[in-house]
Amino acid sequence: MAKLVVDQVDLAGKRVFLRADFNVPLDGARVTDDTRITAVLPTLSSCLDRGASVVLASHLGRPKGKADPKYSLRPVAERLEALLGRPVPLLSDCVGPEVEERVRDLEPGEVVLLENLRFHAEEEGNEENFAKGLARLADYYVNDAFGTAHRAHASTVGITKFVQKSAAGLLMEKELEYLGKAMQRPERPFVAILGGAKGSDKLGVIRNLLQKVDALIIGGGMAYTFLKAAGQQVGKSLVEEDKLELARQLASEAKRKNVRLLLPVDHVVAAKPEVTARPRTVHEGEAIPADLMALDIGPKTIERFSEEIARARTIVWNGPMGVFEVEPFAKGTRKIAQAVADNVGATSIAGGGDTVSAVHQAGVAERITHISTGGGASLEFLGGRTLPGVQALA
Repeated sequence: MAKLVVDQVDLAGKRVFLRADFNVPLDGARVTDDTRITAVLPTLSSCLDRGASVVLASHLGRPKGKADPKYSLRPVAERLEALLGRPVPLLSDCVGPEVEERVRDLEPGEVVLLENLRFHAEEEGNEENFAKGLARLADYYVNDAFGTAHRAHASTVGITKFVQKSAAGLLMEKELEYLGKAMQRPERPFVAILGGAKGSDKLGVIRNLLQKVDALIIGGGMAYTFLKAAGQQVGKSLVEEDKLELARQLASEAKRKNVRLLLPVDHVVAAKPEVTARPRTVHEGEAIPADLMALDIGPKTIERFSEEIARARTIVWNGPMGVFEVEPFAKGTRKIAQAVADNVGATSIAGGGDTVSAVHQAGVAERITHISTGGGASLEFLGGRTLPGVQALA
């Protein structure tokens, strides 16, 4: 995983194309969570302080290859100006003669932000001429967008073929360092916690993790595919019927490899995941009623999961334990966040949008060793897949 990192490159007098991940939530023209913006500030400040001019680039949302004011990066430019304390002009496009002319006029220490890369379909298509157009804007390329590293797009892969040097940003370096160490040389016991609504995108991850971990905790909706596969009555709980056989195979594999596989033993259930729902607990050994669904883990499960987490020296967590955004079903996720944070002797890594939100909601973000900015990218990494945006770097 050794890559050239931005602080190893002489940037004085150079123009740097800095690919960031500014795919942030908006409320109209206001950024509601600037985590991804603040995450790139160390790399951006390093480039500017060392005499580079910086061309910032990102996507936002899914504008489907067409300019759409709803997905303009203007709110990001305004938030960046406030954070940096210097002007961050937003250019009207990300390629073309006008953009090239504006970028040529940049002085060392100045920065501009290109308009949304995905206003051009060629970005997601990794089209060569579009990548060349981006490359004409700079001497060097720096990728600090770990959240998009699993995508082979023009701004993450194509551009690297047409610049003098390509390097990882400081955030990218940190992501690869923490996730790489967890997967290659973890302190043991190594415990992985997986949750979320569906297991489809995580079943491949489970197979890879079974080669690495000492214990695997599965909560959230995906747990009920495993429980039904084991013959339990799960009522109306979320189940991926076409994955039952695979769940059985993975449970058998865990047994063969002496990996402790922990699933919920009691459940907080209701008819629907609503604030007005009247939840009740189905205790260990009881069947979930046919007309109810499991929406959070119960107290006994919280206790068992927390005990396993307390023994760990390396913890990787991706996915909530229930429908945590609805208050009656938030307790399980909050308690697991607390358990992870309370294990001060462990290296803890939390990734995925919902997990990061849960960690912040629980007020324990400062006590998590590393909060990953890449949900899909971190999952693919944990699944043992090569990330194109990382592979493309020097």
